[in-house]
Amino acid sequence: MLLIFPAIDLKDGKCIRLVQGEPGTEKIYSDDPTKMAILWRGENAKTLHVVDLDGAFDGAMKNLPCIEKMVQAIDIPVQVGGGIRTFEQVKELFSIGVARVVIGTAAIENPDLVYRCVKEFGPTKIAVGIDARDGIVMTKGWKESSGIGAVQLALAMKKLGVKRIVYTDIARDGMMEGPNIESTKDIAVQSGLRVTASGGISGYQDLIQLQEIEKYGVDSVIVGKALYENKFPCQALWRMNEKELDDLGPTRRI
Repeated sequence: MLLIFPAIDLKDGKCIRLVQGEPGTEKIYSDDPTKMAILWRGENAKTLHVVDLDGAFDGAMKNLPCIEKMVQAIDIPVQVGGGIRTFEQVKELFSIGVARVVIGTAAIENPDLVYRCVKEFGPTKIAVGIDARDGIVMTKGWKESSGIGAVQLALAMKKLGVKRIVYTDIARDGMMEGPNIESTKDIAVQSGLRVTASGGISGYQDLIQLQEIEKYGVDSVIVGKALYENKFPCQALWRMNEKELDDLGPTRRI
């Protein structure tokens, strides 16, 4: 069974979604990301995927207080990426209770960081984000081409002890036109790593398609815009009920 990560992307302290990662395409879904984290927990999310977009674009984490507040407010693991470039940043994220750190640009620019983090914290605590456009890995908030193939990077990370990658097809991200099943399966098969798929989920049928390639190592998926746009069964009813509640359930701790 696929593990589903609801995505919370942070920009200027707000919860937003972008189209193909392009600045200027953002749509604000909440001024309070912590309440959004609580909402997903109330809808039975087992874990969350949080991205510091300001950090991804600027090269340094900008939303750490917001992330800490979310971690403290819910009782499920939180995975965080975006702008993580140093060992000290990784250590700080773990110190505030983050369950797993996703290293992206730094995996290319400073692979020794990945090796050190895996050795220090263990392979279950570190994932590498591979964000690709036409099979080539993009870095620095998807603004620059690394010139390195997605599979090539996955294999290099495997040699450093990495066990999991988060694979995003940038062209699909935020489009709700379906995930790139072929490339997701390909990177899982060629690398032998566990893969969290990301980008393009439009609804229930896409999850069924991804589940068909779970046997190749694609065991989880990040879902963003489709959740925010209520594209799954029961969501509309949940939203109607939640608007009437001040306390959204026993897991809420704020």
